[in-house]
Amino acid sequence: MATACEMKNKIQGHPCFGGNHHKNGRMHLAVAPRCNIKCGYCSRKHDCANESRPGVTSRILTPQEAIEKVREVMASPVVGPIIKVVGIAGPGDPLANEETFETFKMVKEEFPHLMLCLSTNGLLLPESIDRLYEMGLHSLTVTINAVDPEVGARIYRHVIYHGRQYTGVEGARILIANQFEGLKRAGELGLTIKVNSVLVPGVNDDQMPLIAKRVKELGAFVMNIMPIIPQAELAHIVPPSEERVAELRKANEGIIGQFAHCKQCRADAIGLIGKDLNMTIGQSACAAP
Repeated sequence: MATACEMKNKIQGHPCFGGNHHKNGRMHLAVAPRCNIKCGYCSRKHDCANESRPGVTSRILTPQEAIEKVREVMASPVVGPIIKVVGIAGPGDPLANEETFETFKMVKEEFPHLMLCLSTNGLLLPESIDRLYEMGLHSLTVTINAVDPEVGARIYRHVIYHGRQYTGVEGARILIANQFEGLKRAGELGLTIKVNSVLVPGVNDDQMPLIAKRVKELGAFVMNIMPIIPQAELAHIVPPSEERVAELRKANEGIIGQFAHCKQCRADAIGLIGKDLNMTIGQSACAAP
């Protein structure tokens, strides 16, 4: 497992891990439409340019279209110089899509200086982490919303694992076990790890310190507590205030470093965090997914 000093050196240039997000940008490639779990707060029914939330993209790219998009962006005198990271974050789960690996392979071969970054729910992480490491993955984000399966069952509607659908506590238990097993292996390999945790008030508030302690022990570098965007089955949830989120971050910063400038990016985000430029390089203004 990497030391704190080694990890700080590794994140230089990565805007989502503390590497100067005012100057360094990232590019998300939306090549992964399929997902293997159903979160109660997830909706991918529509898309518009003014939406900024996970699971949203104006269109799905094939791996070939994705590498062409990288070429286009990197050739831009305005955007190219600020892009340090190429990430895949959906709109489904990247590890449930073989296109993720095809895309990373092409990007690494043609643009070896760019960091490869992946965001996943972690269900398939144990069986995928060695493959990701071998292809040069730099940084990993795992979304973990609960330690206790009983709590997870109130957040996850179902889990599809190796062709079988699981619901309730059984599904949450499989997901959570795989998240921590995969994260542990990623830590042993020295990957830079961030953990996202969606705060669902009245459901998983008490899980935040439990998650923080566990993921720190397993090698995570930073934690990102994010407010729920109420949608789908959890549309009735009142989102936490900025003050409440800040309070939880402060309460847990003694356990693990806290990430505080997340904008809950789209799956096709390009540019600086909070200043996406994807609309200037060919994306349509409003489109169906």
